[in-house]
Amino acid sequence: MTRPPRRPARRSDLARLAGPLTLLVALLSGCAAGPDYVKPKLDLPAAWTVAAPWRGSRPDDAAPKGAWWQRFGDPALDALMAQALASNPTLELAGARLAQSRAALSATSASLLPQVGLSERATRQKISANRPLTSYSGSNFSTVQNDLTLAMTVNYELDLTGRIQRSVEGATASAEQAAADLENIRLLLTADLAANYVNLRQIDSELDVLARAVALQRRALALVSTRHDLGAATGLDLAQQQALLDSTLVQVDLLRRQRSAFEHAVATLAGIPAPGFVLAPEPGEGASPRLPQLSQLQLGLPSDLLERRPDIAAAERAVAAANAQIGIASTAYFPSITLGAGGGVDSRSAVTLFDAPSLLWSVGLSASQLLFDGGRIQAGITAARAGHAGAVANYRRVVLAAMQEVEDGISGLAALDSAAAQAGVAVASTRRVLAMSTARYEGGASAYLDVIVAQQALLGSERQASQLRGQQLLTAVLLVKALGGDWQPAAALASAKPAE
Repeated sequence: MTRPPRRPARRSDLARLAGPLTLLVALLSGCAAGPDYVKPKLDLPAAWTVAAPWRGSRPDDAAPKGAWWQRFGDPALDALMAQALASNPTLELAGARLAQSRAALSATSASLLPQVGLSERATRQKISANRPLTSYSGSNFSTVQNDLTLAMTVNYELDLTGRIQRSVEGATASAEQAAADLENIRLLLTADLAANYVNLRQIDSELDVLARAVALQRRALALVSTRHDLGAATGLDLAQQQALLDSTLVQVDLLRRQRSAFEHAVATLAGIPAPGFVLAPEPGEGASPRLPQLSQLQLGLPSDLLERRPDIAAAERAVAAANAQIGIASTAYFPSITLGAGGGVDSRSAVTLFDAPSLLWSVGLSASQLLFDGGRIQAGITAARAGHAGAVANYRRVVLAAMQEVEDGISGLAALDSAAAQAGVAVASTRRVLAMSTARYEGGASAYLDVIVAQQALLGSERQASQLRGQQLLTAVLLVKALGGDWQPAAALASAKPAE
């Protein structure tokens, strides 16, 4: 009697299996383990503590931060910046890390798609006659035969608990953090290069002051020497003027040593070997680059700073990545379910490989669930939550430091502007004192010590004025860095905005 086909029974088995699976999918679908990300809230001031000439500006984070160093109007600085942006190894390293993080994001995102594979096998094998029996009613015998197989497989992990989703979220945040890190390194690089360049030019300006002081003191020494030879000046007058000149020459040597250090720093930041780099003083008196007008520096609201500073953006993205790690760790409590399907042909002969009887296929589902781990999963979740708390604290730290840097820059520039104006008055006053002291000495109305004191006072006031100009430039650079780059003027933004 012929046994009836069992295909309907197999369909019934599949139908009975599909019921529980459908219920499981319905219960777990749409669930993502761990908390959804919420950007940390900060208590920020409503405005900066500023006075004229500062004024507000609307931020535009999507726009480039701008080549802010061009405000100094120094072609040499512009050329060094271009060299640094093209050759600095630290910037290249940050770019490589960004490329790595984006590749990791692509790899993680690929988990959302099914994996398709193709396998083929062509073997000729001999079966042992002494292998274990599969049935005691028969006997084993040895055979030699071919085995030709061609199959395609498809596997897809059901992301019922949101593990893959959280992984993609974490990888996305990490890639965005790497991009913000790159922007931060670019900002720090340009700011450090500008700061070292400004310090170098300030020393050039101070060396110019000393050069003029040395020339003045040499002329005074010649005058005193002549008067000494004529008996009109004492040996003490001559010794005092020579000591003043020697002291000034020592200061020149010390400043040249400092200039060499800044010159080497500029070379390294620009990606140039320091031994072969020379940055000559500027033509003329070797003065520092022109200080940009303070009205050109625009300020937004303190809350806008969060959208401008790349280090703040990187810290905030680190919080998002840490939040995703909580979800990834939490998914370990739930089962891992994978759908699999495969199909192909298998035959001992290439002639019959693609015949209907050679067809083979499979479809199924696999699931795994951890029952006991001794607290490993919970420890991982606790560690992820601690990492998130640390990332939030670091975010707050970076924001508070940014607020301090901006306020320091604003108040510092205001104080330096007032001091520089007063220093100019002091220079004019000490020049008049020197002229009067020299005239009185030549007329025999005062000792030469008065001239020495006046020369020292003039040198000190001129050096102080030069140092204040350098500090103004340096503070302007640091303020631009604190603001996260150059700010577009509000009028320029309004004119650039498309009409609605």
